[in-house]
Amino acid sequence: MPQTSLMMTLQFSSSGTPVNVQAKHFLIPGLGRYDHKYSPKLPSKSPKTSIFNSHQIPNPILHQPPVNQSVAAIVFGDGSESRLYPLTKRRSEGAIPIASNYRLIDAVVSNCINSNINKIYALTQFNSTSLNSHLSRAYSGASLGKEGFVEVIAAYQSPEDQGWFQGTADAIRRCLWVLEEYPVAEFLVLPGHHLYKMDYQRVIESHRNRKSDITIVASNGITKRDQDPGVGVLKINTENQVMQYSLKSNKEPVNYAVVEAYLFEGYWEDMRSIEAFYQANMECIKKLNTGYNSFCDRDSPVYTIPRNLPPTVVNDAMITDSVIGDGCILNRCKIKSTVVGMRTKIRDGAIIEDSVIMGSDVYQIEDGRESSIKSTSVPIGIGENTEIRKAIVDKNARIGKNVKIINKDNVEEGDREANGYIISGRIMVVLRSAEIPDNSIL
Repeated sequence: MPQTSLMMTLQFSSSGTPVNVQAKHFLIPGLGRYDHKYSPKLPSKSPKTSIFNSHQIPNPILHQPPVNQSVAAIVFGDGSESRLYPLTKRRSEGAIPIASNYRLIDAVVSNCINSNINKIYALTQFNSTSLNSHLSRAYSGASLGKEGFVEVIAAYQSPEDQGWFQGTADAIRRCLWVLEEYPVAEFLVLPGHHLYKMDYQRVIESHRNRKSDITIVASNGITKRDQDPGVGVLKINTENQVMQYSLKSNKEPVNYAVVEAYLFEGYWEDMRSIEAFYQANMECIKKLNTGYNSFCDRDSPVYTIPRNLPPTVVNDAMITDSVIGDGCILNRCKIKSTVVGMRTKIRDGAIIEDSVIMGSDVYQIEDGRESSIKSTSVPIGIGENTEIRKAIVDKNARIGKNVKIINKDNVEEGDREANGYIISGRIMVVLRSAEIPDNSIL
């Protein structure tokens, strides 16, 4: 088995005391949320791990490995458990739209392309139809070089293995016969729903220079979300060596082969909740950008499906501090601090603030001549004189006239899925293709 560069969000310090580590995508052999029974074993060694700070490379441009670095990326686009429900009711996490024109997985795949890693495998299983379609349409051989590819490997059954993937490590084990077709020296294992910008070349160089069996990319930011049950404990000694790792649910420490922690100090959002997803979108439109800044980065662009949509039409609308996708029709409305997705139609008198509107898959001509989506009395889009504040409106939603989506009772959590919406962290979430009748107050 080749050496593996492993990407994961960790929380740690050099104090020698136990610290937090997010363990959802941990692929170290013998370790994981539900992977331990299926993980291949590395030879047993005493821990011999150092912490590497990304700022120790004086000039990253002069230290990049060559383009033909024999590295392949393995990207996971989904999981059986998601805290982004109901956004994942009919799609996987990696397929969730973000920042008007993109999907979450585009950020990770673009990191690979911008880091000259052009052999990319996407392993999918749960609710993967939308993600598989997006990847196959978005990334062609032309943008990845002659030998580059983005290959989707969907979960499958065979005479030898008649079950589905039992976790991330099991998915890799089951797909080794495909992954080993190309002679690669390292695998870069990546969660497909995290939002961050990173030059993987520096990680690869650190991994090679230190001759590590596994490299873990770690973020040193600690938040209240790190108290979740999926978080584990990483123990580091005074010499910055990783000594132990264990999950909170398993108090016994786990020792393993040589593991390096590569410290990443940039923006990193792992989308572990509706609130995190909402905040990531809001940070994309801030004047002082403290969030993800690659959507407008000319040097490290984010790639996605090229679409032949017309420009957005703005008719006497007032728009401030917002991001507007392609092909929208905005009529005499007020939009503030909002992300508006493709093909969104917002009608006269509507007011939308601090919200994420994901848009539509089709244009609906309201005289009934066009639309593959079943027509109802409420057309797709935002109706006249409707008010929406601090909400996420999923694709193809039909919001009627004079509707108020404002969480009028200031509810923290609420399940109104039968009525087309839920409330999570005081954020209103309107389900995909939901219909909110005229004059509703939510």
